[in-house]
Amino acid sequence: QVQLVESGGGLVQPGGSLRLSCAGSRSIFDTYDMGWYRQAPGKQRELVASITSAGRTNYAESVKGRFTISRDNAKNTVYLQMNSLKPEDTAVYYCHALPSLTLWGQGTQVTVSS
Repeated sequence: QVQLVESGGGLVQPGGSLRLSCAGSRSIFDTYDMGWYRQAPGKQRELVASITSAGRTNYAESVKGRFTISRDNAKNTVYLQMNSLKPEDTAVYYCHALPSLTLWGQGTQVTVSS
């Protein structure tokens, strides 16, 4: 049973922008902090950004100043606004309910290439 569903990935040129969305159930958004992770080919999955239920945010150094995480609890949705994209941002991006072990989205591909 898929409980988190991502959307918004795609192909974008370097310097471009994308906004990822992750929708889930109310029970998830009432209970968990939310995070965005990414996994590039041949690399480990890494935390990109996280947001608590109160709205406190945390970012990986590699995306600070370029990415913004936000959440709309009324819509049970978390977003990742990605600006000034670089080729090294290319990865599959996953939504995750922290600190659960099993609540992951299916992933959405982001490709940054000219």
